[in-house]
Amino acid sequence: MSIYLDDAQRHDIHRLRASWRWRSQWPTWLLIACVYGGWFAVALNARTLGMPLALGALALLSCWYMSLQHELLHGHPTRFPLVNALFGVAPLAVWFPYAVYRESHLRHHDDAHLTDPARDPESFFVSAERWERAGTCLRALFAFRNTLPGRVLIGPAFAIAGTLRGAASSIVRGDLRAAGSWALHGALLAVLIDWLDSRCGIGWFAFLFGVGYPALALGAIRSFHEHREAADPAERTVINEAGWFWRLLFLNNNYHLVHHDLPHVPWFALPGIYEKARPAYLKRCNGFMYAGYWAMARRLAFAAVAHPVHVRTSAGILHRPAVSGTHATAAGIAAIVRAVQPRKPCLPPSPGHARRAQSASPPPSAHSAARALFGRQT
Repeated sequence: MSIYLDDAQRHDIHRLRASWRWRSQWPTWLLIACVYGGWFAVALNARTLGMPLALGALALLSCWYMSLQHELLHGHPTRFPLVNALFGVAPLAVWFPYAVYRESHLRHHDDAHLTDPARDPESFFVSAERWERAGTCLRALFAFRNTLPGRVLIGPAFAIAGTLRGAASSIVRGDLRAAGSWALHGALLAVLIDWLDSRCGIGWFAFLFGVGYPALALGAIRSFHEHREAADPAERTVINEAGWFWRLLFLNNNYHLVHHDLPHVPWFALPGIYEKARPAYLKRCNGFMYAGYWAMARRLAFAAVAHPVHVRTSAGILHRPAVSGTHATAAGIAAIVRAVQPRKPCLPPSPGHARRAQSASPPPSAHSAARALFGRQT
């Protein structure tokens, strides 16, 4: 469903839809040619370029390809989903079948439940129940994942593991569509890996972890603080006024609120729509805006954007502060790790131990540890 700011914007977009650029979608066709042409040109010349440069270029192009897949699933460049899928089914970014990504991402566009870990498959929050079940190490990883270094380093691993777990669950339940998607993806991936190894000198390990994983890590920069918790769904989605490189790499998805409001709008039209109504969009997101990804990185380089537990769906279950930009310190991380450690069984203390315990400081509570880690707002 599209959300227009007003009738004037609705009229402007309907007029743009009638333009030759929008009807022909020539920028997206050119994009498809550049992504595929660039990817295979680099692969074929990997030995000449040298493996480090070739893998780096392929990772960058694979990230760009994921942005293209996002555009394809939203109905571009044609209005026929099957035709669009033909350009997104190639496993150039390794990990996820196009059909699985399409279904998952369209569920993410249910803005009423955006960031809810039970409803939003792209949420980086966890439920209070999952937090309570998690052990010390997993809680520390959840906390680290909500920092920029953590999102880049371990965020892809969480995404891969979660997708594979979901695939296994679907297949066990007898979901033939999911099984077919994964079977097709696996077959195409096997063919591509064999071709890269025999023709280009790129082995399977280099492709998976020198191209596929870094591509996800690069994409994680965009999604790091793309959404936040807020009562108003419009205030949950960011506007990032990124520079030209990031806009091209992410196909203007940095104007993320505009995309969520108008998911049918092609990537090349988003900047003009945003610039024409910039004050209205900044008001609509209640100032949830960054002046580029470098500005975001400077502000949140060593910060946790939020506690991992989702507030709105966990009210009354687990008390913790809800913030949208906090500094994570080494002391805070150590405190929360101590606080989330499972308690040992209580044993009768010896007299000497009892005297020492009376003078010992009490262990940090989960709330005080959370304050140490997430308590200072930016």
